[in-house]
Amino acid sequence: MKKILISGAAGFLGSHLSDRFIKEGYHVIGMDNLLTGNIQNIEHLFPLKEFEYYHHDITKFVHVPGKLDYILHFASPASPIDYLKMPIQTLKVGALGTHNMLGLAREKNARILVASTSEVYGDPLEHPQSEEYWGNVNPVGPRGVYDEAKRFLEAITMAYHTFHKVDTRIIRIFNTYGPRMRVEDGRVLPAFFSQAIRGEGLTVFGDGSQTRSFCYVDDLVEGIYRLLLSDYNKPVNVGNPDECTIFQFAQEIIDLVGNPEAYIDYRPLPEDDPKVRQPDITKARNILGWEPKVPRAEGLLRTYEYFKTVVK
Repeated sequence: MKKILISGAAGFLGSHLSDRFIKEGYHVIGMDNLLTGNIQNIEHLFPLKEFEYYHHDITKFVHVPGKLDYILHFASPASPIDYLKMPIQTLKVGALGTHNMLGLAREKNARILVASTSEVYGDPLEHPQSEEYWGNVNPVGPRGVYDEAKRFLEAITMAYHTFHKVDTRIIRIFNTYGPRMRVEDGRVLPAFFSQAIRGEGLTVFGDGSQTRSFCYVDDLVEGIYRLLLSDYNKPVNVGNPDECTIFQFAQEIIDLVGNPEAYIDYRPLPEDDPKVRQPDITKARNILGWEPKVPRAEGLLRTYEYFKTVVK
C-alpha cells in the first residue's frame, strides 16, 4: 500500500485530499498543528486503519517512521484574516515548514507536491494569469507575508529539485470553495454565505467590480491528484477560468439563500487587494487532461447545504 503524508490535513483542502487518497487505496498520514485546521474535518477518518494522525507543527523538525512514497505540503494559513493575524507563523510555515518537508522528501526518496497559490501573481498586470507571468507583488504590504512565503516555497522547491534531485511538483491554486471551509475564515465565500444566512449585509469591498474565479473543491482535488502522478515539475495553475465580479457573486449567493433581509454592504477596498484573478489553465488541460467539471451554480448549492448546518 502506497503511503502519503499530508501536511495541513485538518484544513479545508487537506481534509478533502485525505478522503480522496484513502478512497484511492493509499495509507494517509495526516499532520496538522490545528493553528487554522479543524479536527472535526478528519474525525470520520480516525477509525480507519488506513489513516493516522500526527499533531505536529511542521516548522519544527519532522520525522515519520518507515517508508513514504508521497508528500502533499498543504499546511499554511490561507485567508487574509489568518495571515494578518498570524504573519510570522505564515512566513515560517512557507519557509521553515517547506524546508522541513523537502528535507523529509529527500530523506525518504518521496515525491513531494507543494501547494502554491495564485497570490504569487499579486495584483496582476497580465490577465488571465499564465504560469510564465512573474507577478506584481508588494513584499512589504499586508498580504506580502503570504505572497512572499509562497514565492519562497516555489523557489526552495525548485532548488531542492535541481540541487538535490528531489522529485517535486508545484501547484498554483486559485480561489477554491466547498464544504468544510471555516465560517469565520475571512474569505469571500464563507463571509457571503454566513452573512446571507444571518440576514446581514454582504461585505463588498470597493464597487464590487473586482473579479475572482471560483473552483469547486472536488475539481481542485482531481487536479492535484493528476499533477502528483504526472511527470511535470514546473508550476501548474489549477482553478476554474469562469471569472465573475464580486458584486455578481454576492448577488448569486443572496438569490440562492433567499433571505429577504440580506443586502449588499459596500466598504472601502483593502490595501493591495487584487483587482482581477483568472487562471490560464492551458497547461493543466494539455499536461494533465484536466479541467473543472462542476458549474458554479451546482457547487454553490452543495456548499450552501454545508453552511446551513454550521452557521449559527
